[in-house]
Amino acid sequence: MHMHTEETALLATASMDLHILDHRLRVTSICKNGLVNFTHPLIKLIFLRNRTRCKFFSLTETPENYTVVLDEEGFKELQPSEHLKVESSIWLPLNVVSNGNSSSSSQAVGVTKIAKSVIAPLAQQHVSVFMLSTYQTDFILVREKDLSVVIQTLEEEFNIYKEVGGESVPMHCQDVSNGLQKNGKEAIQPTVHPVLIPQNQFCVMSLDPDTLPSIATTLIDVLFYSNCPKEDAQSSPNQDLDCIKFFSFSLIDGYISLVMDTEAQRQFPADLLFTSSSGELWRMVRIGGQPLGFDECGIVAQISQPLADSDISAYYISTFSFDHALVPEEDIVSVTGMLQHQRKEPAAS
Repeated sequence: MHMHTEETALLATASMDLHILDHRLRVTSICKNGLVNFTHPLIKLIFLRNRTRCKFFSLTETPENYTVVLDEEGFKELQPSEHLKVESSIWLPLNVVSNGNSSSSSQAVGVTKIAKSVIAPLAQQHVSVFMLSTYQTDFILVREKDLSVVIQTLEEEFNIYKEVGGESVPMHCQDVSNGLQKNGKEAIQPTVHPVLIPQNQFCVMSLDPDTLPSIATTLIDVLFYSNCPKEDAQSSPNQDLDCIKFFSFSLIDGYISLVMDTEAQRQFPADLLFTSSSGELWRMVRIGGQPLGFDECGIVAQISQPLADSDISAYYISTFSFDHALVPEEDIVSVTGMLQHQRKEPAAS
């Protein structure tokens, strides 16, 4: 690396803070035919914030299931059930904040900005991450037990803070027990997973929480009652060309974020949902042929690295079974080419 680029890289990252947020999260999944057992708590968590003490709630519907990520207060609302799968770990959300000179506004957004500085180094240390991009920010979830490794891996690049009761307390790796398990083994080559690119166009939007009641009936309908009739008609194994059911709602620290396709969006009053000034439409890359599991590392890195190299924006939403990257519609052709190339090449470490 030339000295010049190394210096600029240092300057670029010197102003980045990494916050370990004050939430302890559970990652769960509700199977489709079991949803009826959970509509009561879900409606409470979505619409009646004052009735729960939940501060971090995210619900994503995919063709397979509903992924629900929520803090311990919210998790208490979900009754144990054969229809509910719970990943055993406690997860902590990390958030990257560029303090001061936010010259990054014109550049790519989403997972792209944090791919090299956070996601790739964690993958190298065999830390599995669960990504949740929202309209407002990108959360990188890591297991609580991996925190010391996370801090040691990232503290050169970032000022790391832990949020404790609204205060930001600087963190250093000596504050956390058990040292870095330096894996002496060769880097494990991550599996290259197949990708699927459905036809739907997606929007990433936000909503003023005060206007939530006025779209409640639409939201309930879209979340709990509308099933795309197309699916039953012809569920061919190669659904590349078809649309897939994907809808995500999150209410995190008082901010609402929604991801839906244009068909769902048409059901909502246009003046209530707001989107970024560009009004961008997004296309989805769905990662995984088989359900991915939680222990594999490097899945997010594998997708986010090439996007970052090309400076292509991306939102990234992990779910219980598969991962989903949303890229701007005008970039889908080059992204598809990039990923197909990645799948043909013999993997180079």
